[in-house]
Amino acid sequence: MRPIIILLGLVGSILAAPNGQNDHRQAYITRYDNDSDGTGAYSYNVETSDGFLKNEAAEVVNGGSDNQFLRVTGSYSYVGPDGVTYTVLYVADEYGFRAAGEHIPPAASTDKKVPPLGIPSAAIASLAGGGLG
Repeated sequence: MRPIIILLGLVGSILAAPNGQNDHRQAYITRYDNDSDGTGAYSYNVETSDGFLKNEAAEVVNGGSDNQFLRVTGSYSYVGPDGVTYTVLYVADEYGFRAAGEHIPPAASTDKKVPPLGIPSAAIASLAGGGLG
């Protein structure tokens, strides 16, 4: 009976051991910096052990007026399942949110002041109450 218990314990240990393929380790933060000026403007940077990077900064535009808003710029990078590092740049301001990256369609690019969204004019008219016809 004793050898069977020992054998079952060994088999259980072997099956429970990580094999490298399903080794999903938790990422941890390796760097974090932040700053805020108390008026709403801020910046931060974060890096994690799995290669994720994020940087973001915001500035108050037209501070103290009825037209006050935050202009946020930033980027993030991550390593995809294919081993390729992907980077996204983004801006959020009075023109909305826009993102750009080699893997993102150009319609969402931050290269233009207000990028085209690729929405058919009939759909826009419908949203504005003009119907589809």
